[in-house]
Amino acid sequence: MSRRALRRLRGEQRGQEPLGPDALQFVLPDDDDAEEEGPKQGSGGRRPGGAGKEGVRVNNRFELINIEDLEDDLVVNGERSDCGLPESVSSGNKGRAQRGNPEAKQDEDEAKAGFPEQENGLEDIDRILERIEDSSGFSHPGPPPLNSRKHVLYVEHRHLNPDTELKRYFGARAVLGEQRPRQRQRVYPKCTWLTTPKSTWPRYSKPGLSMRLLESKKGLSFFAFEHNEEYQQAQHKFLVAVESMEPNNIVVLLQTSPYHVDSLLQLSDACRFQEDQEMARDLIERALYSMECAFHPLFSLTSGTCRLDYRRPENRSFYLALYKQMSFLEKRGCPRTALEYCKLILSLEPDEDPLCMLLLIDHLALRARNYEYLIHLFQEWEAHRNLSQLPNFAFSVPLAYFLLSQQTDLPEHEPTSARQQASLLIQQALTMFPGVLMPLLECCSVRPDATVANHRFFGPDAEISQPPALSQLVSLYLGRSHFLWKDPTTMSWLEENVRAVLQAVDAGDPAVEACENRRKVLYQRAPRNIHRHVILSEIKEAVAALPSDVTTQSVMGFDPLPPLDTIYSYVRPERLSPVSHGNTIALFFRSLLPNYTTEERLEEGVAGGPNRNQGLIRLMLALRDMMANFHFNDLEVPREDNPEGEGDWD
Repeated sequence: MSRRALRRLRGEQRGQEPLGPDALQFVLPDDDDAEEEGPKQGSGGRRPGGAGKEGVRVNNRFELINIEDLEDDLVVNGERSDCGLPESVSSGNKGRAQRGNPEAKQDEDEAKAGFPEQENGLEDIDRILERIEDSSGFSHPGPPPLNSRKHVLYVEHRHLNPDTELKRYFGARAVLGEQRPRQRQRVYPKCTWLTTPKSTWPRYSKPGLSMRLLESKKGLSFFAFEHNEEYQQAQHKFLVAVESMEPNNIVVLLQTSPYHVDSLLQLSDACRFQEDQEMARDLIERALYSMECAFHPLFSLTSGTCRLDYRRPENRSFYLALYKQMSFLEKRGCPRTALEYCKLILSLEPDEDPLCMLLLIDHLALRARNYEYLIHLFQEWEAHRNLSQLPNFAFSVPLAYFLLSQQTDLPEHEPTSARQQASLLIQQALTMFPGVLMPLLECCSVRPDATVANHRFFGPDAEISQPPALSQLVSLYLGRSHFLWKDPTTMSWLEENVRAVLQAVDAGDPAVEACENRRKVLYQRAPRNIHRHVILSEIKEAVAALPSDVTTQSVMGFDPLPPLDTIYSYVRPERLSPVSHGNTIALFFRSLLPNYTTEERLEEGVAGGPNRNQGLIRLMLALRDMMANFHFNDLEVPREDNPEGEGDWD
């Protein structure tokens, strides 16, 4: 039941205070009574419901709007409920109201008698809704109750729009000044939350992408995207275009299928590599729009209870489109909006976390200055997720406590308590991850004290002795968040706690040895989702620390490091590869022109002749370019201008 219906059941009116029982009372007569009284009734007193209905006494004229819809909403299991109506309406429905000179005391008694019935009716409605939900087995996803504390994965719609954040920085006139004329001419069929359709996009037509509800259990709803036959054919053509290593083939495919998601993602990467950031972002927004138009009616972006299995290839496109859009928003200077996208990605599969958003969410929360959310997330998930064992959370949470203590609008006792908690957590982080301090100071261009630099605990051995998987996490955190520590006040606070840790180490604190043993056990090898996150982050220091078995694999932008237990809903038809079945000449031609093939497609028939000739012409042009680049030098006769050669290798 919507909030509007609940508000009507309680008799509340938005933006208006309730009036007393004697104020502005007038009666809606039946049609028979209206005919008898004739001109005695005012123009606003006729009820649009027709004959056979009882008169209703109302206190507010605006209650006349959609009053029939209100009565229809109160029919539960074939019986009309009078308990949820406004107090005056409830008293009027108990019996025919006396017309003429009603006494104020009688109205007050009727109004007072309506309150307990209204409360009992709301409780009955809640029980009915719970009974319906339990019997159906499908829980309808939606936002949590207003009286409960918001879940850490709850997403706010208004923060998914970057204009909301930009308007807070620059004002609504500067942000929406150029967009208002465009919105009047928009002809797109659906209003979406993730993107705003642009007039420059192709006209939207359903590309064959849909979503279905798989199951609903324990308050969670599991969904999956689906491809129809037309979309599957476009997907097969896309895979052939990717294998050709020619971006123009993807452009040709988008001319016939302008909202094919994987083609948009792959072409966006190509535009980004060519420094065309605007076009790359536009293609990602178009992909998000295509997928949002395919949402199931019960799929909710904000509830945090809807799940998408990353093992299904159809679902991965949505994950990657959200991640790339989040990256563009962060670079655009909208960290609050990027944080909301990060929460959305994490809510789709929080247990597995296929894109490892826990390595990023702390950074976005600090950049957005949403310190309370980061602390709340840490407190809620530390018990079952061990967030303190990740270097980014181990250092970001105490930094959030410290920055929170610097705010001036807190009560008197909270800054002191937050600073004490920050000092305690940062000392634990430095004890658990001593190899972070020296690279952090180097990234911040801070020269450490000689006592700290020469100490065995924070010296070079601390960075060298840590496992490779831990070094990768540290490189990822420092490459992304080191600039958050450059503030002089933050550095002074860090220096105080470093000296406190050194005193504990020199005193032989047993926690130091326990942390060392834990590092050797926990960080043997990073899981596949961390490697996938490093590839998507494109942080050079972290990518350089990837193991060789990952770097030797072919990584596709539309599906980096797919899960080993992938669930396929349809299989790509076998295609005869000229590399495995061709002769030596065909292999040579294939090396010159990757999309060269000696097979004639069966579906082309006789009309395939011009296409084959065109392929041969392209092959001849490639051979001509290759021959033009050949230079034959006479090695026996040295050149007079430089007898020793043209250059030195050393």
